[in-house]
Amino acid sequence: MTFSLLAAATTAAPKAAPAKAAATNPLDDIQRYWDLSVAWVNSHWLQIGIAIGAGLLIYFVLSMVRTFALKHAQRAEGEMTLTHIAGRVIHKTKSSVLAIIAIRMVAGYAQPPAVIMQMIQFVFTVAVVLQVAIWVREIVLGLIQRRAAEGNNETLSNAMGIIRLLISVALFAIATIVILDNMGVNVTGLIAGLGIGGIAIGLAAQGIFSDLFASLSIIFDRPFRVGETIKYDTSTATVERIGLKSTRLRSLNGELLVISNTNLLSKEITNFAHLHRRRITFRLGVIYQTTPEMLRDLPKLLEEQVVAGGHEFIRSSFLSFGASSLDFELLFDVFSDEYDVVAAARTDVAIRLFDAMTRAGYSFAYPTQTSFTAAPDGTMVLPYPESPKRKAAATKAAKPG
Repeated sequence: MTFSLLAAATTAAPKAAPAKAAATNPLDDIQRYWDLSVAWVNSHWLQIGIAIGAGLLIYFVLSMVRTFALKHAQRAEGEMTLTHIAGRVIHKTKSSVLAIIAIRMVAGYAQPPAVIMQMIQFVFTVAVVLQVAIWVREIVLGLIQRRAAEGNNETLSNAMGIIRLLISVALFAIATIVILDNMGVNVTGLIAGLGIGGIAIGLAAQGIFSDLFASLSIIFDRPFRVGETIKYDTSTATVERIGLKSTRLRSLNGELLVISNTNLLSKEITNFAHLHRRRITFRLGVIYQTTPEMLRDLPKLLEEQVVAGGHEFIRSSFLSFGASSLDFELLFDVFSDEYDVVAAARTDVAIRLFDAMTRAGYSFAYPTQTSFTAAPDGTMVLPYPESPKRKAAATKAAKPG
């Protein structure tokens, strides 16, 4: 009995080995897939024919839509408009992607074998993911170039090469991860590796990327532009050029100031180009001998001169008792973006005030000091002894005639 079982096992073993070898033979697998495909075609030839016709129709419609949209976008006036960007995106749509979309839409009706359906699904996923990455890249680059064209920004135009590279690497890396994930590959390790690599690169080039992103922030947020006058810390200068790493400014004294973009954005910046009006403040001092009536009339006189100059009067009021003057404050607004116009208006109002106050009898105060000399008993005496001649003349005049 035992011998019989061993013999049976020995006899069955050689039969199992060829079966295993046949399963791993690529030629046999191809033959098997071919046989399945032929059987599927023979049994579903009508559905396959209808699916092919429907697919061709869908591809034709999609191609017509792409052609029509592209022509409409190309007829749009102006460069880098939203319509122009849409035309760029449509132009980047591949015909092969349209064909794959059409095949995927009709594949279910033909009821293909599981292997063929898996292949169609895989090709469809790869094509669509890559096409979406191309669309997103064109949209982002189009919006960036549109921003550069609006501001005639030379810096952004020069940086388009590195921006295109960074965006392309980021988008296609994401697309690769999505494709691998759909293939069933565990992408957790890949994502972790990319994250660690990105952190390492970021730390190594921290200063460069910090200034680069600060430059992009200046370009897109536009806290200031080339030709505008700004103030930061104690420096006031005109912006000459916004670079990828630093900004160059020309000070009021003519020096060239160079500051990194990151350092510049970390400061409080005052932009004088966006002042639609500027407030002018005058501080006026009149002498203490001015009468109360004249002091009450002074604010009205100041207001009249400001209005006569064509500016907006804010207020005029008594400010303080100074060491040698009675101080008044005058505030008014000049509506202009140009500093030269503001300076001319300030000069005009100042001259008007001086002329009107002089004609009205006001005297401007200036630092003065009066010394009084007293005797030990507190009696006031003159600072200098009286002249003998004047004293004799006064005595003679006092005698009766």
